[in-house]
Amino acid sequence: MEKRFSAGLLGPALAAVVALAAASAPAAEVTINLGYAAAEGSAYGVLADKFEELAEKHSGGSIDVKVRCCAQLATEDEAFKAMQLGTVDMYIITHNNVSPHFPLMDAFVLPYVFQSKAHAYEVLNGPIGADFAKQLNADTKLHLLTYGFVGDRDFYNSVRPVETMADVKGLKIRVPKNQVMIATWEAFGAAPIPLPWADTPTALQTGAVVGADNGTSFIKSQKFYEIASNLAILEHFTYFSPLFASNRIMGKLDDAQRAAVRQAAEEAGAFHREEMGRQIEEIRGFLAKEGGMARTDPDKADFIKAAQKVQDDFAADKGEGFKALIERIRAAAE
Repeated sequence: MEKRFSAGLLGPALAAVVALAAASAPAAEVTINLGYAAAEGSAYGVLADKFEELAEKHSGGSIDVKVRCCAQLATEDEAFKAMQLGTVDMYIITHNNVSPHFPLMDAFVLPYVFQSKAHAYEVLNGPIGADFAKQLNADTKLHLLTYGFVGDRDFYNSVRPVETMADVKGLKIRVPKNQVMIATWEAFGAAPIPLPWADTPTALQTGAVVGADNGTSFIKSQKFYEIASNLAILEHFTYFSPLFASNRIMGKLDDAQRAAVRQAAEEAGAFHREEMGRQIEEIRGFLAKEGGMARTDPDKADFIKAAQKVQDDFAADKGEGFKALIERIRAAAE
């Protein structure tokens, strides 16, 4: 006799089997394309490669990260909007290039805003940085996964050594398209010329500009020491390289994969801080010796005085949210 089963009895049993199968099924494989604009082997490559290694490890291989250097996915100027549109998954963007899309970032761009590296990491890796990331996500839908290493922008030029602020007067200097950085160099007495990163090497080679500032490692990785002979350890701007993820790619991950991505970003950021911190003085030594650059350590008193006015001017103009963030940053140094 054919046995017939009640649908009412079979339904819960079948549901339990399906749930068990789903729980034990491996996570769907996801490919993440991670880009940055700098050269392969640059400081951004250190962060990207470590994130790739850790994301694949912590996800049990269900995440495959494809690292794309050298603006293969987008330029830095394009990347933020591309992630908002979902056409780029992840990107490492120099923090000053985030400001046109999220103006609150300019608080971290202000000259001499951090009094020390300890102050910078206290701000970024503590409650202030966490609140900032939440606000950015609320306003832009992008996920700031790690701030990475905080370095200094060293100044270089092909005209003369810099010992005091008077030595930069009138120099045509490439700056990113960032209002804080433009205003700062104007306050220092230079002639800033805003240019995209991709145009910087050509502008330096042709003499359209005679100097620029970059993170120490980029002066080496981009071989700017072959163009400019003078290196000034000015440390007027700090820089960091946040790793961002689009809402689209985070939405493709299951809970375990999202946790793996966040863990990988946190650990990669810590590795990046340690590794790049170790490298900086080695790189400065290379630039002054093998690179043939004349190094100076300028008197910063006039630079700091001019920078303080830039800080105050921007705090007054940017609104209460910006002013409150500046006050929190300053208070964290006390």
